[in-house]
Amino acid sequence: MTNDGHNGAAIATPSYGPDLERCRLLCESIDRHVSGMDKHYLLVSGRDVSRFRQLESRRREVVDERDILPSWLHDLPDPTSLLRRRIWVSTKLPPLRGWHVQQLRRIAIAAHIPQKTIAYCDSDVLFLKDFHLAQFWHGSALRLYRRDDALPADGDHLTWSANAGRTLGLPAEPVPPHDYISTVIAWRRDTVLSMMRHVESRHGTSWVQAVARVRKFSECILYGRYVDEVLHGAGHFHADRSLCKVYWDGPGLDVAGLEHFAASMTPEQVAVGIQSFTGTNLDTLRRLLL
Repeated sequence: MTNDGHNGAAIATPSYGPDLERCRLLCESIDRHVSGMDKHYLLVSGRDVSRFRQLESRRREVVDERDILPSWLHDLPDPTSLLRRRIWVSTKLPPLRGWHVQQLRRIAIAAHIPQKTIAYCDSDVLFLKDFHLAQFWHGSALRLYRRDDALPADGDHLTWSANAGRTLGLPAEPVPPHDYISTVIAWRRDTVLSMMRHVESRHGTSWVQAVARVRKFSECILYGRYVDEVLHGAGHFHADRSLCKVYWDGPGLDVAGLEHFAASMTPEQVAVGIQSFTGTNLDTLRRLLL
């Protein structure tokens, strides 16, 4: 299986300074296990660019968010965190946190790269099995992760979906509410670009303003609802099995716990995601790549 006819494929990873070493492990795992990739883009804030440059290679490029997001959006030290964290401010939006801007980078990168396939994975992901990016395609259709009628009722998930509907000019509450959120997923670049145009035409403003003005949003739900309810699924096929097994929360995993977690991967899963806030030791994670 090759990417012939699909005009190239890229991986995009939004990250930030404290996750540098986890991102390094991701890069090592991609270099070992992932094929069919033209470029791996690391999407970081301007203040983190110099630190991430050490990860660059022939196929890996660090992208400064200032080159892909509007010039009116600026990151500053956050006084509410004793200046340990950053906050993104402008005259056009309420203050944004890092997780907001990471989502905006995922969308924005589509306008600045040539590859037709953009696969997204977080910096705390590790590929443990061989994977060719052309596996996202069936003919001319791209795999869209969707779990039918499975959007969690707790947390902010329903709010994210409602806000996506309002942004896209759709009913706030889809019936049924599908879950599109995962990591190691892929989007079509042409679809992202058409989504951006659609949002701008409806709101008469930049897509960044339209998406981020509500603050509670999910880029995965936005893209999924656009594909399914605006494009009526054109150019995509649905798959409800995640390619990445994720350890979302809990105590840090020791060697035995991590090996057990990896051993429980299903046949279609090619990667694991160990959330950085679980505190799992980096040396322990690295053992998975030995």
